[in-house]
Amino acid sequence: MEDVKKQVILLSLIESMKNAGSWCGETHIQKSLYFLQTMVKVPTDFDFILYKHGPFSFELRDSLGEMRGNLLIEVTNRFPYGPSYNSTASGKALIERYPNTASEYRKQIEYIARILSKLGVAELERMATALYISEKEHASNEERAKMINEIKPHIPVDMAEAAIHEVERFAHEYQHMSA
Repeated sequence: MEDVKKQVILLSLIESMKNAGSWCGETHIQKSLYFLQTMVKVPTDFDFILYKHGPFSFELRDSLGEMRGNLLIEVTNRFPYGPSYNSTASGKALIERYPNTASEYRKQIEYIARILSKLGVAELERMATALYISEKEHASNEERAKMINEIKPHIPVDMAEAAIHEVERFAHEYQHMSA
């Protein structure tokens, strides 16, 4: 996917997350874009690795920095949550210049924003890690929960299994919406 289309999707995601009540910190953007790309198959083509707090894309971090440098987004400090990303007038204008890209993925973007925007960072880590492990490992829920606990011992097995169930519920709900 072209960089400008990725930027339009990212800007649309930030706008939808704000509308759904997110403060739009980088962790929320990282995890939401991971869900957008992995669960609902929006082809942004960012590479994600399992990192400190779940799936993370250094490419996405670089893109956010580039967009900030190009004045498409701005970062403001929102105590006590930390930095918050916002679209600028230039960012909103870019979305308007590419209405087909914005509208093509609107349903997926709004769904992901709705289900993730109000979650806390710890919940996002559990959910995104559950999705990551579920995409990589075709094992039972119990086995995947144990894998999550082995990789991230601060996530108890029962909470890991609950996150797996929640991710499955989201995927099922999205499939029914799309049918």
